[in-house]
Amino acid sequence: MRPGATEVVGGLKCDDTYRLSEAITAFDGLEVVETERGFRVTREDRRVGAPAAPIHMGAAGTPARFMLGFSAAAEGATVVTGTERLCERPMGDILDTLRSVSIGVECRALADCLPARITGGTITDTTWTIRGDVSSQFTSSLLLLASQQPSGPIRVEVTGNVVSRPYVDMTIAMMNANGIDVAREGEAIVVQPGRVQGDTIAVEPDASGMSYFLAAAAVTGCEVEIPGIGKASAQGDVGLARAFERMGCTLEMGDDSIRLKGGPLKGIDIDMETMPDVVLTLAAVAARAEGPTRITNIANLRVKECDRIHAAAAELQRLGVDCEEGEDWLVINPGPITPAEVHTYDDHRVAMAFAVLGLVVDGIGIEDPACVAKSFPAFWDELARFRAHHGQPA
Repeated sequence: MRPGATEVVGGLKCDDTYRLSEAITAFDGLEVVETERGFRVTREDRRVGAPAAPIHMGAAGTPARFMLGFSAAAEGATVVTGTERLCERPMGDILDTLRSVSIGVECRALADCLPARITGGTITDTTWTIRGDVSSQFTSSLLLLASQQPSGPIRVEVTGNVVSRPYVDMTIAMMNANGIDVAREGEAIVVQPGRVQGDTIAVEPDASGMSYFLAAAAVTGCEVEIPGIGKASAQGDVGLARAFERMGCTLEMGDDSIRLKGGPLKGIDIDMETMPDVVLTLAAVAARAEGPTRITNIANLRVKECDRIHAAAAELQRLGVDCEEGEDWLVINPGPITPAEVHTYDDHRVAMAFAVLGLVVDGIGIEDPACVAKSFPAFWDELARFRAHHGQPA
């Protein structure tokens, strides 16, 4: 990032974003201010100084992983920490890469987990290697770090099976759109360090948040339209609309809008490796379909805010729905739903996905409704608007 101010327009205003903005502001020479349209990031110098105190990321996994890479570009030592669950989640892949390019890394509790102390320094290596089979966020974090190096090109070699590839593609597209030359060479990504061009970065609507209202239409038979996002989006979670179309919904997908109307649902077999954040949403909808749904290639859900494979199976079973789980798969066998209170595991996506079933089954409760603030603070207001507009039971 160049010295000066950059406006981020349209980003989510939620707990994760506020955690990230507070973390960035803690660095010497940086400030993030909330604006009416998003956030303004101001940088005084090209080099920034490490925060004096540890930066606490709460439960925000994506911001924490970005902070590990960003800390490697700062002068001094930065301690990155978070909630108990975040400090259990694996960070070893990116920490190993930082160690390999002579960045100081000290894990203060569990090996390869937060809290971690990152001592920034000059990186002379121009070839970096990162495993791609745990989290795309490690790769994105390294691409952003590579853009800040004094010279290049930096070649980031991604090994193994790459999960959530669309998120890496989004990072590459964002960097190219803002003047940083990034190109794929097979499974490697080459970054030419440089200065960000332009002073505004626009963020399209969040496809993960959109998923719950596509699901609401799917289970109720109603119609919803989501503006500002469509078939041109690089977000992998847009693929959920196509999945619902396969299940029996009617879909119109334009360049910048998605219209979906619910219909009689049928079970499907689907590989969801490219859209893991909407697996819970589809699993909840599958409970209302005719015939089984098999969801595969989702092993990385075991290391999210909770073990989401187990959470999906356990909570569907709590509602009386037969659901089997494996290491990287779920099979939902629909049946009558028994009202119950859903355990949310302090996971926003569990709460929002199962809340959708409350539109069609009276008596479903959500144990910790406030946990949605992590990514979608206005979720319950929007769900109430859906009920009011479509005449669903409160």
